[in-house]
Parts: sequence; C-alpha cells; structure tokens
Amino acid sequence: MTNVNWRNRVTLGRTGLKTSRIGLASSYGLGAGEVEQAYADYGINYLYWGTYRRAGFGEGIRRLARRRRDDLIIVIQSYSRFAGLLAWSLERALKRLQLDHADLLLLGYHSQPPSKHIMDAALRLRDQGKARFLGVSCHRRATFRRYIQEGMFDVLMFRYNAAHRGADAEILPHLNIPDRPGTVSYTSTRWGQLLKPGKIPHGEKVPRAGDCYRFALSQPHIDVCLAGPANAAQMREGLSALDTGPMSAEEIAWMRRIGEHVHGRK
Repeated sequence: MTNVNWRNRVTLGRTGLKTSRIGLASSYGLGAGEVEQAYADYGINYLYWGTYRRAGFGEGIRRLARRRRDDLIIVIQSYSRFAGLLAWSLERALKRLQLDHADLLLLGYHSQPPSKHIMDAALRLRDQGKARFLGVSCHRRATFRRYIQEGMFDVLMFRYNAAHRGADAEILPHLNIPDRPGTVSYTSTRWGQLLKPGKIPHGEKVPRAGDCYRFALSQPHIDVCLAGPANAAQMREGLSALDTGPMSAEEIAWMRRIGEHVHGRK
C-alpha cells in the first residue's frame, strides 16, 4: 500500500467511470472557485450535488462542465419517497446545473430497499439517459449485503470512519465479487468529532481531516472518500491526503485508538 499514488484515478466499480479518490460535497459551503481549484490542482472530478444544493458549488460544476463535462462524475442525490417526484427532483437539479444528465443518481437514505415504484422510476430515468448509473446511501449496514447480492445499484455510499468501522465486517467483505459496485465512504471525520482536542485521549496526537481521509482510503475496498470542506483552507488540508498516501500499520492503530475513545468503547 505504501507505494500507491492516490493522485491516480481508480475505476468506480462496475460503472467503469474513472474517479478521483476524494470527492467533494456541496452541502458545507465550498464555492465555485474552490471547486475549480480542486479540479485543476488535484484532479478532483467526483462532485456530489447532495443534501444541500449550495449555489456556489453548483456554479463550480457549471463552469467545469462547460469545458470538462466528459471528465466529470456529477452525482445528484434525491431523498424522494414518491415515485412521481423523483423525476422532478432530478430534472430540477439538472436544470440548475445546466446539464442534460447526471452520471450518478443517488437514492438517499434507504435503510430498507426502495419500493418497486421508486426503483421503476429510477430505472426509467436511467433508460431515458437522464442518469447513467444508479446508487444508494444507507445507514443500516445489513441492508448493503442485499444490495450487493441482488446487484440493485451500481454505487454504494456508506458511513466509514475510525469511530464507525462496522463496514469492515458487514459490508466490505461482501465486495470480493466480480463486477462489484463502486464504493463511496462519507463522514470520515465523524462530523468533526475526530478533530476536536477535547474528544481525544490524553497523550494522543489530534488527527487532522487529511488523516481521517487517509484512514478511509487505506481500506482497499473504498474507491472514493467524500469530503465536505467549508472553505479553501479546509479543502487544501483534506486534499493533502492524496499526496501523503496510505497509512502505515502504526498510523492505522493510532486512528483506531482515537476512534474507539470517541465512540465511547474505552
């Protein structure tokens, strides 16, 4: 692992899409200039128009798409539980981004498999060319096993960080299959708690955001680690993980100690 270059893109599972190892999320305040800088300086092409569709982030997508659309992976998430509103949600996002399709339509927070009506609506949007691939996010790890076994989705998005490592046993081992779905992890900093000195055991070094992203990406079955920086400084700190590379065994053990303490196991 120590010779891996995280600046190189990887294949996002069976989609065949070539993705940056870190993706950027729209919800936290990153502006258009930072989105463009992330692409220019670090090759970040996985752009997640997610829970909060911030205007500045959307402008960054529009600017990049005018020049580099074929090199981008644009992810649009919908939480709609009504089949009739799923198309409206996607079309509204595409109109705001001035795009004719998304690379990935992500069905948000389905801890149980979506209803047949929702799945049928999503498949229609895919067949119409409005979305190239379908993905899902979920907080119930056991449900991912069914998603993997039944091949329902092209991309899976799940929580993974030093304090929440259940995916190590409940999701990732089931991905040792041909034609596996792509994988995206999120909440790498556990909503910032892994970065707070007051949460860290006495005598331990306090992790930085880049450490949290490195911890996630050091798990070989994770293709993309989603980051949610609020400004350029946070973005640069997080993206520095791409140059630092995989963690050593000692660093992983350190992060696990931090995670166990923060989670309240010790």
